[in-house]
Amino acid sequence: MVCNSTLLESCAPELLNGTNLPLNSDSGNLPIIIRILVTIVMMSMVAIGFLGNTIVCLIVYQKPAMRSAINLLLATLAFSDIMLSLMCMPFTTATIITVDWIFGNYFCRISAMLYWFFVLEGVAILLIISVDRYLIIVQRQDKLNPHRAKMMIVISWVFSFCISFPSVVGWTVVEVPTRAPQCVLGYTESMANRVYAVLLLVTIFFVPFGVMLYSYLCILNTVRRNAVRIQNHADSLCLSQVSKLGLMGLQRPHQLNVDMSFKTRAFTTILILFIGFSFCWLPYTVYSLLSVFSRKFYYSQSFYVISTYILWLSYLKSVFNPIIYCWRIRKFRESCVEFMPKTFKILPKLPGRARRRIRPSTIYVCSEHQSSV
Repeated sequence: MVCNSTLLESCAPELLNGTNLPLNSDSGNLPIIIRILVTIVMMSMVAIGFLGNTIVCLIVYQKPAMRSAINLLLATLAFSDIMLSLMCMPFTTATIITVDWIFGNYFCRISAMLYWFFVLEGVAILLIISVDRYLIIVQRQDKLNPHRAKMMIVISWVFSFCISFPSVVGWTVVEVPTRAPQCVLGYTESMANRVYAVLLLVTIFFVPFGVMLYSYLCILNTVRRNAVRIQNHADSLCLSQVSKLGLMGLQRPHQLNVDMSFKTRAFTTILILFIGFSFCWLPYTVYSLLSVFSRKFYYSQSFYVISTYILWLSYLKSVFNPIIYCWRIRKFRESCVEFMPKTFKILPKLPGRARRRIRPSTIYVCSEHQSSV
């Protein structure tokens, strides 16, 4: 169901009772100066999100050595952010400028579907990566290879489409943004619409957040226990293994299983992505639930302003991700420098790539005479 301000009485006449604010009032709109600033910021986010994520996809596509399972997942996450930047953000920016939805009622449904579709895909990829880190670090099971990663990617696209598609056929109330700069979930008293809205938000945020939080807490607990083990058995580590760990002054090598610190480095990057996801999407989830269940909140004078900032924050994740890749992952950083024109290569040359000599799921055993797998 799609409601416009001109059709409000036919859609839900009871919604106007008890509110003094007409739906087409501009009292909740942003001042012109703020609209201009937000528009400039949004256009910059579109450019950075598109270019940054495109470089990530090109790196994985053009370099066979970068096509590991984790990099394929990161490239898929980047592609979903590209589509979000191209298919959703420009229409939000145009609506902020014009303070009116000029793209029609039916495209409102399509726009909402695309928004949730690409967001769901990005969340699904983060969830797969988090579970993979959990299996590697906590369970010591390296199950994900490139072939399985591709299968999981296909499944995630199909699942995301199935969850987001009902908004196109009117299975939920999607409000034409006279009160928001984008098609958003609107207030409804229909139980079916509320159930679908809750299902959508649970799928987008609550279930992934719960699973990822549990995974990371288990990982952090495992890392802490391993750190204690290494500290308590410092005198038992073989010197050859000590040099790989970067620890000095350890003696009397005896046989000991050691979880290498390199296993947790990729986890730190994914943990940062998880924190960014939570920071960007928790406000949107709370805002959407209030919109669906609270008539007072949805028809408040500040709803348009709140919507603008909440939507801007949800889009920030698309810009945030490629910056994290280049900051935390050296191979991505080196490849970004290679993609830059020579005239822009003003940064010092980075050290050469380190060849990956150790598999993440391997347990290395130190004996008195040698280190073996």
